[in-house]
Amino acid sequence: MARTLPKKGSNKLLNAWAFYDWANSVYSLVISSAIFPIFYGALFRVAEIEKVVVFGGEIARAPLISYVTSAAFLFIAIITPILSGISDYLGNKRLFMKLFCYLGAFSCIGLYWFSLDNIYFSLICYFFGLVGFWVSFAFNNSYLPDVAFPGQQDRISAKGFSLGYAGSVILLLFNLAMVMKPNLFGIETDVNDVAEIKAMRYSFLSVGIWWIGFAQYTFYFLPKGFKREGDRKHIILNGFRKLKGVWHELGAQKKLKRYLGAFFVYSMAVQTVMLIATYFGEEEIQWHSDSERTTGLIISILLIQLVAILGATLTARASKAFGNIRTLIVVNILWVLICIYAYFLITPLDFYIAAGFVGVVMGGIQALSRSTYSKFIPETIDTASFFSFYDVAEKIGIVIGTFLYGFAAQYSGSMRYAIILLGLFFLVGAFLLTRVNKVTEN
Repeated sequence: MARTLPKKGSNKLLNAWAFYDWANSVYSLVISSAIFPIFYGALFRVAEIEKVVVFGGEIARAPLISYVTSAAFLFIAIITPILSGISDYLGNKRLFMKLFCYLGAFSCIGLYWFSLDNIYFSLICYFFGLVGFWVSFAFNNSYLPDVAFPGQQDRISAKGFSLGYAGSVILLLFNLAMVMKPNLFGIETDVNDVAEIKAMRYSFLSVGIWWIGFAQYTFYFLPKGFKREGDRKHIILNGFRKLKGVWHELGAQKKLKRYLGAFFVYSMAVQTVMLIATYFGEEEIQWHSDSERTTGLIISILLIQLVAILGATLTARASKAFGNIRTLIVVNILWVLICIYAYFLITPLDFYIAAGFVGVVMGGIQALSRSTYSKFIPETIDTASFFSFYDVAEKIGIVIGTFLYGFAAQYSGSMRYAIILLGLFFLVGAFLLTRVNKVTEN
């Protein structure tokens, strides 16, 4: 007997959708922001080298991981719209979401064997961890208009981000306990690794297991997708054709098109801040010792995550009272002020204050951007194709934003000037959002 899935708008379905943030957000915090960057640098310090040989040439550690990250996001930007079009045509978004969830989770588990001696395998695991996270998250985003009515979307989008922040903090605290006190967990130094590095490897295993395990709740309740009618030959070609149709439809959706333009600009800055915040704090803040630097950066990461829960909730309430676009304009202006403040940061206390404000606007702008786009897309069953444009804009923005940030930092000799560049992105984003309001009031 076929299982009856919960109806659109039901609490059971909404909670199952939002719970995927709880499952996969541990990747973005533990792997992207906290443990892996420390682990990666520690491997080079232990080996007492700054460069490795890759594809016949020597390359320093920072450019190496930066190039792999850029390559991964370019790959994501290319395949996401293709897969989204195919999944809409086949009517099975859940299959693709599962596939990339498992790809990302098993790649995290593969990071347990990350080493400089096996650099190609190691970088492949890092590469596909990124791919699995972002592509599965794109499919999860595309489910939002399928599971929630317009009046529910702001609230449930914010709830998803809040669950993600909460879950990732819980696992990070556990992993940090292992790293800082490995003896308490029976982790000891051996011929291959010191205890702290071995504990970091175990943290990668925990991310993969957490991600796969908790995702099952979401997969159990999410619908398979909407089945397309008609000829089912040339699926890949039809995926491209569907994307072409969506592109033409975007041309007729003036409000949506203007919103996407604004999102593309300010998302460059948002995603770049997420990727470089730790590096900025490490290089530009006057820490008194190496131990204080490590502890301070960890505290800042946790502070951003915890405050982001409050930020996502407050922004959702503000959007209900004042409208999505007006709220996003205000949030972008707040980002401009934070960038100006960041230019003058010197002491650890300055950095903690900035981290607190970043947390408020970080959670708010991500959740509200996602739900606003969901409201603006026209009535259609091809939601994955529409959301692929949203995700591609975000990923290309990451590539451009990080490149411009790195170029500005290299050219000026200071990351502080690069922060001002990000502030200009937010300012332009706020201006472009005012043009969205001039089409129709939200």
